[in-house]
Amino acid sequence: MVSAAEQMAANTSWAALGKATDLRNRILFTLALLIVYRLGTFIPVPGIDGVALREFMADAGAGIGGMVSMFTGGALGRMGIFALGIMPYISASIIVQLLTAMVPQLEQLKKEGEQGRKKINQYTRYGTVALAILQSYGLAVSLEAGDLATDPGLFFRVSAIITMVGGTMFLMWLGEQITARGIGNGISLIIFVGIIAEVPAALAQFLASGRSGALSPAVIIAVILMVVVTITFVVFMERALRKIHIQYPRRQVGMKVYDGGSSHLPVKVNPAGVIPAIFASSLLLLPVTVSTFSAEAATGPVMSWLLANFGPGQPLYLLFFAAMIVFFTYFYTFNVSFKPDDVADNLKKQNGVIPGIKPGKKTAEFLEFVVNRILVLGSAYLALVCLLPEVLRGQFAIPFYFGGTSVLIVVSVTMDTIQQVQSHLLAHQYEGLIEKSQLRGKNRKRAKRSPARK
Repeated sequence: MVSAAEQMAANTSWAALGKATDLRNRILFTLALLIVYRLGTFIPVPGIDGVALREFMADAGAGIGGMVSMFTGGALGRMGIFALGIMPYISASIIVQLLTAMVPQLEQLKKEGEQGRKKINQYTRYGTVALAILQSYGLAVSLEAGDLATDPGLFFRVSAIITMVGGTMFLMWLGEQITARGIGNGISLIIFVGIIAEVPAALAQFLASGRSGALSPAVIIAVILMVVVTITFVVFMERALRKIHIQYPRRQVGMKVYDGGSSHLPVKVNPAGVIPAIFASSLLLLPVTVSTFSAEAATGPVMSWLLANFGPGQPLYLLFFAAMIVFFTYFYTFNVSFKPDDVADNLKKQNGVIPGIKPGKKTAEFLEFVVNRILVLGSAYLALVCLLPEVLRGQFAIPFYFGGTSVLIVVSVTMDTIQQVQSHLLAHQYEGLIEKSQLRGKNRKRAKRSPARK
């Protein structure tokens, strides 16, 4: 039987958006900050030779440079103040979460509630600054080596480091403000907008290649069909659930006896969402970023071997990418999104039991067993979606970067944001019903107090 909440959610109309003032303000606030982010991608780092940079990116945009530029919303291709994007923050988050699982002091901080979470966030910010300084210094040196700086030297390096580190910290602040006062996850939305902003140019380049004869009509149709099938598959898998039956026993409160009920615990096939793909991609972008702008670094023995074996489409690159996606899927699920011990404790506190399973440790072991089996399918799905476009792009020689990670991010963030908007609309609808019931209750009391007419 459909519950009242599910029935109300089904009847929720988008026309109610105009009446939900708080939700409308949150959406406008989010759009305003995203516009600020897009404007910042066009503000250049001081001391860059714009003409030389455009010529260089025109040659590199079809390959590795296109991959790096897409994840920064085109800011790296224009060497804007947001050239590093939000990737240093994501890399710092990876390191801190790994350390939290291995260092007992950090694990204890995580259990201390809000104060511990604030402390861990502070460590993440410190790590973001350190990584941004290292990456911006490497990028400044690479720009000088590639003859893309108008006045190379110490002043250029210092100004570039300050500008790019400040841009990354400002983006991190924007993401936190969107999460707290806007709608959706701020960091994911920043990456989402950066990818979407590059889609029109990539699509125009793709169609132009078809008109020029570089790509055959069959390849163009095949790529379009692949995108449609991939999006459909991602939507299906992101909505797939494994429902675990939960039984609540009959209980007595005072003189009243409440009948037991049943519910289910929904476990997504992909509990980690798009995070593993972002984590894995961020690990592959650092050597690529340096080699893109530095000819000396690219011709060095170590970097040459890395680019030859870990370039997009290479077997070792695909193997490493798939391994990182599988690892981060399991790691993020069991350490962040779904902790079997915590779920088992919550069920025990609520007197909920899984039929045939003892509460407590046995329940946690059963949940861990179920989630482990589910993640085999979930991690394989993520790896397939991320790797298949990479393989096809290399086979068909598509002249721009097209990756499954981008499709996965766009679809997942869109679904998550729409779900949050619907949740706010549902909450607004509940508030309206409560207000109406209160008004009716007051009117009835007034009617009872009024004297009867003779």
